[in-house]
Amino acid sequence: MRRSELAFVVGLAAGGAWALVRRLGRIELRGKVALVTGGSRGLGLVLSRELGRRGVRVVICARDEEELERARAALVSEGIDATALPVDVTDAEGMAGLVADVEENIGPIDILVNNAGIIQVGPSEAFTLDDYRRAMDVLFWGALHGAEAVLPRMRARRRGTIVNVTSIGAAVGIPHLAPYDAAKFALRGWSEAMGAEQARHGIAVVTVVPGLMRTGSFGHALVKGRRYAEASVFSLAASLPLLTVSAERAARRIAHAIEYGERFVVVGTPAKLLRLAHALAPGGVVRALGVVNRLLPLADEGARESMPLPGEIFRRGLARSILTALGDRAAKKYNEEPEPESA
Repeated sequence: MRRSELAFVVGLAAGGAWALVRRLGRIELRGKVALVTGGSRGLGLVLSRELGRRGVRVVICARDEEELERARAALVSEGIDATALPVDVTDAEGMAGLVADVEENIGPIDILVNNAGIIQVGPSEAFTLDDYRRAMDVLFWGALHGAEAVLPRMRARRRGTIVNVTSIGAAVGIPHLAPYDAAKFALRGWSEAMGAEQARHGIAVVTVVPGLMRTGSFGHALVKGRRYAEASVFSLAASLPLLTVSAERAARRIAHAIEYGERFVVVGTPAKLLRLAHALAPGGVVRALGVVNRLLPLADEGARESMPLPGEIFRRGLARSILTALGDRAAKKYNEEPEPESA
């Protein structure tokens, strides 16, 4: 057999073996119970819908009870088995109690999706230690509280999946997102370590690294510094199609990773390219981001002492134009807008 023919046969055999391993490792999602934090809106809601369509019994949790009920009603209207339970992920005892309640009254939690989050936008000079603590409390400690609550039961059953939704900001430090970057970097490092350690107990830990997604959540971003400029830049960046990926596409990719036992997933071509560039030339990427930072708003006087406020209050001009149409449409679709008051 010639060398080219041998290479073809070996490649074919390797491809067949890989496909077989993936098929044998596939998890049947129908009938499983999934707990999704931050499930009342945005990616959490879209992912809950995607899992529900695959036969998963979904439990969504968040702090806002009205948002939760709207989300639950929307899911149920589509024939999805959905339960809504209020909780603050920063409350370790609250998370432990919620998990115990779900296990007792609904069933064993097979899938935990750590998705709850906040995002703070502004120059680093505007942020205080409290801003960093708040980011860590929600993005890192919130995920840890959820995992600590489900892991003993998962280990006892020798099965389970934990999904940790990080960000491209967990792989590359993005300017004007310093607290968010710091907390997401911590979440990613912990998630990968947990994935290595918990495999011996039959537990899969999926680390998800999405780029910017069109979820319409920019209105909830907490802005500091020159708020009008920060809110405008962020809402534009989170709406443009070439920079962002749709929430549905991200949800399908994450659900696929759960189903096939993947361990590390980067969502979106821009995120994949940026991560690859950083891996090959980290110094060059940092320099390039330094150039980008020069185009971003400077901190104004008193920014550090000011209170972070929702970006929706400060959107003006181009930030409420056709350029943000996709983001605004997503906000309406994914429960990111407040419920209109009845007349």
